[in-house]
Amino acid sequence: MDPLSDVLSLLKPRSYVSAGFDAGGDWSVQFSDQNGRIKCYAVISGACWLSVEDVPEAVRLTAGDCFVLPSGRPFRLASDMTVTPIDAGTIFPPAREGGVVTFNGGGDLFLVGSRFAVAGNHAGSLLRMLPPIVHIRKESDQAALRWSVEQMMLELRERQPGGYLIAQHLAHMMLVHALRVNLAEEPGGGIGWFAALADKQLGAAINAIHADPAHRWTLQELAALAGMSRSTFAQRFKETAGESPMEYVTRWRMLLAGDRLSNSGDSISVISLSLGYESESAFSTAFKRVMGCSPRQYSRLDSAAG
Repeated sequence: MDPLSDVLSLLKPRSYVSAGFDAGGDWSVQFSDQNGRIKCYAVISGACWLSVEDVPEAVRLTAGDCFVLPSGRPFRLASDMTVTPIDAGTIFPPAREGGVVTFNGGGDLFLVGSRFAVAGNHAGSLLRMLPPIVHIRKESDQAALRWSVEQMMLELRERQPGGYLIAQHLAHMMLVHALRVNLAEEPGGGIGWFAALADKQLGAAINAIHADPAHRWTLQELAALAGMSRSTFAQRFKETAGESPMEYVTRWRMLLAGDRLSNSGDSISVISLSLGYESESAFSTAFKRVMGCSPRQYSRLDSAAG
C-alpha cells in the first residue's frame, strides 16, 4: 500500500452516525475535543465560519463547500465569530442516524455530515499525522463528497438491507478522497507528516520506508531516494515532518507493531523480527521509547479497552 493508505488502515475508521444541522439567526456552537473522531461535512445551503483549535485563521464556508476535520481537534461553527459560543452538547441530543438537528428555527444554514470513529490506542498518534482542516473548494471534488455524505444519510435513515455496510464504504471513500485532494493541492511550506508526504522529494523517502519498514534504512539511502545530500535531506525532513528521518522510521515501525499486537496473535518475538529487529530486547526498548509502555503492557491496555 501507499503511506496514506497505510495510516488510514491503522486508524480503521468506521462511520457511526450521519446527520444534518439546520441553523438560523445568529449562532455559535463549540464542539469539544473529538476523542478519536473524524468529521466530514458538506454545506448544502447558507454560509458559516469554521474555527479549529491551533489554526490561526477561521475559514469561511459557503454553499457547496465540503470540509473534513481529520485531526480530532476541538472546533467551532458560527454564523458570526463574535457571537458567544454554546456547547454542542446542549443542542445535540444523542446521535440519531440520518436525523436533523434544528437550531434557532433553522433556515439560514443547512449542512450534512458524518462522524467517523477510529480504533486503537495508537489512534491519537496517527490522527496527529493528518492536517487539521481539509477544505474542498473544487466543484468536481465537492460534488463527489456531497453525494457521498447525502447517500450515507439516506442509507442510514432508510435502513435498507446492506445499508450499514454501504455507509462504511462511503465513509472510507469520503475520507480518502478528501485527503487525496488535500495532498495534491498541498502548497508547500507546511509543517507535519502530511506536508512531508506532499513534498515530492521527501515523499519518495516516506514511500520507501512504508514499502519496506523492516529494511535497515540509513540516512544516506533515504537521502539518495530523495535526490538530496544527506545533510540537506536530514534538515529538510526535520523542519517539515517535525522529527528526524530515523526517528520517523522507528515510530512507523512501532505503530505497525502496536497494530499487530492489537489485531494478530503474533508473539512479540515474531513481530520484532518482521520489523527488522534481531533481538526482542532491542525491539522492546524502542517500543517503550516511542509508545510509552512495553509491548506486553500495550497488549494488556488494548485488551482492557476492548
